[in-house]
Amino acid sequence: MSTAFCFDLDGTVTTLEILPCIAAELGIAEEIATLTRLTMDGHIPFPDSLRLRALILGQVPAERVHEIIDSIPLEPMLLSFIDAFNDASFIVTGNLDIWVEPLLSRLGCRWFSSKTKQDSGRLVVEHILDKGEAIRSLRREGKYERIVAVGDGANDISMLEEADIAIAYGGVHPPIPGTIIAADLVINHPSSLCTLLKAL
Repeated sequence: MSTAFCFDLDGTVTTLEILPCIAAELGIAEEIATLTRLTMDGHIPFPDSLRLRALILGQVPAERVHEIIDSIPLEPMLLSFIDAFNDASFIVTGNLDIWVEPLLSRLGCRWFSSKTKQDSGRLVVEHILDKGEAIRSLRREGKYERIVAVGDGANDISMLEEADIAIAYGGVHPPIPGTIIAADLVINHPSSLCTLLKAL
């Protein structure tokens, strides 16, 4: 059976949340980490939070953001899995294309992200990804008979609900209760996750 494997990026493939790392450049890592956590837990709608965080973090030049993201460690077991199953792996991230595109290009698999534009030198969020719609669009391609989704936060719930097999993953921090409810399985270690994925 042909299977697509769809992964959240921040705190799943990366071993740290990306936006607080960018915020450290402005000396507000703790504040952005708190906002990120509240968003992940579903207390603040993801679109509102992302626009606010982009407005604040847009002060950091994109080239510097790329350097910061390049320094963030990736989970080696998931990285090896994506490399081995590159044609069937997808990154589904609400993060901004202008920030994460170099990282995702290096991973070499297909990806879905939120989209931005530059307006008079100012970063503007043009489209915020609905992860559930990303899964539906992938399904419409008709190439995969089954879709597996892996995520941990509130904005992953729609992706998990649309998948055939939904995994709430607690790699960096525990998955929120909403993802656990939406999931078929809860896994908290990358080796267990990769063993399962390879067996599907």
